[in-house]
Amino acid sequence: MTVNNQRASGFTFTGWHMLGVMLLFFGTVITVNMVMAWNAVNSWSGLVVPNTYVASQQFNAKVEAAKARAATGIKGKLIVDEKTVRYEVFHPDTGPVETDKVTAHFRRPVGERQNFDMELTPVSTGAFTGPHDMLPGQWIVEVTAVKDGRIIVHEGTRIAVIRGRK
Repeated sequence: MTVNNQRASGFTFTGWHMLGVMLLFFGTVITVNMVMAWNAVNSWSGLVVPNTYVASQQFNAKVEAAKARAATGIKGKLIVDEKTVRYEVFHPDTGPVETDKVTAHFRRPVGERQNFDMELTPVSTGAFTGPHDMLPGQWIVEVTAVKDGRIIVHEGTRIAVIRGRK
């Protein structure tokens, strides 16, 4: 029986190499998780309402108010183009409705950096407009029309602006 004591030349994978592979693998996984967690926390607050308990207590009153507004039949129409936002308040049977003030709140579905609010200026009975350069993408628009201190129209609409057009 012959014993071969010759050492093979070339690369030998040692425990130190395995440690390096493990550190690189788990370091990559941990780094990616940290980057994604940071983006998740900083890109959107995740809040629909600041205090869900208070919102739950106000829910029934808001539903009743919405039913009362719907019973009046007054409706609104949002028109968005590249440079302007227009909102028309009307009744399907009687036409434009006299309105004191219209406010529009534009929100991105994810992220808060581009959100903005605007009070529209009356241009005729029931028609309001305001200048704003609309960025393309998805928007959630909440419009409130007020007459004599009472909300007569309150609606939320999701729109897609493509090349400045709704």
